[in-house]
Amino acid sequence: MQEARRATFVVEGQEIAAPALAPGLYVTATPIGHLGDITLRALKVLAAADLIAAEDTRVTRKLTARYGIRTPLRAYHEHSGPAAEERILAAIAEGAAVALVSDAGTPLISDPGARLVARAAASGLKVAPIPGASSLAAALSVAALGEGPCLFTGFLPAKAKARRQALQSLATLPFTLVFLEAPHRLKAFAEDAAEILGERPACLAREITKLNEVFLRGSLEEIAAAAEAHQRGEIVLVVGPPAESASQAPGDAEVAAMLSERLLHMGVKDAAREVAEATGLSRRELYQRALALSKEASKEAGR
Repeated sequence: MQEARRATFVVEGQEIAAPALAPGLYVTATPIGHLGDITLRALKVLAAADLIAAEDTRVTRKLTARYGIRTPLRAYHEHSGPAAEERILAAIAEGAAVALVSDAGTPLISDPGARLVARAAASGLKVAPIPGASSLAAALSVAALGEGPCLFTGFLPAKAKARRQALQSLATLPFTLVFLEAPHRLKAFAEDAAEILGERPACLAREITKLNEVFLRGSLEEIAAAAEAHQRGEIVLVVGPPAESASQAPGDAEVAAMLSERLLHMGVKDAAREVAEATGLSRRELYQRALALSKEASKEAGR
């Protein structure tokens, strides 16, 4: 296929030849916004490949047109079935080089392609990363939340109950957390995160590298309060780790003792708030536990 067309691309008016590629699947990162963020190696791969398997051919065509790349495009996305994968794998087995791209950034990071890559690797076919832009790395680099380990969670469940359960499971982990979220769910997500994860520094990164790029830094509560004004575009939320004391989750007996002690001289709401701040546990759940303890203490006093 490569002999039927010239494998070239254009940068700043200069046409550049792309060296031939060995057969294989090339997992290729593309810009997350600014088209100038494409790497020279990625351009060479896209130009020399026999086929580009794209999450959305309309999106990728804007990139290939910008750089004068004439490689054929074929749709491959989360709804593509085994037959689409079979065609791509068969082409590679017959000697083709295929570039796999998502709409933006690095494929397989909350983007489709995992099945195809796994099947290619299991079949003994060449699978090569062509690294480049990633919203995860970009957001972390400017979040100003210090050093240390991080955990990329991607998109949490869309339904409120499942999302809150997922946040609760992350609440005491001693990591910086990186979330992706859809614009229309940002406000609800940020409010849940502020309540369950507690007082933590955070950075809301929106439309990274694009014209309307925004980085909003503050506490989770401040971000939640401002979220309604930022419900559009691609969103990454970076949340700092819990305080050292909060990362060591107390047991049920210790939590009950902390609540009981505070209930001696303050109301249920204030007791739950103080213990939530001290442990990083959910204020809502602590309120229910404090309420139960308060009722139990009232019954004991009435006997």
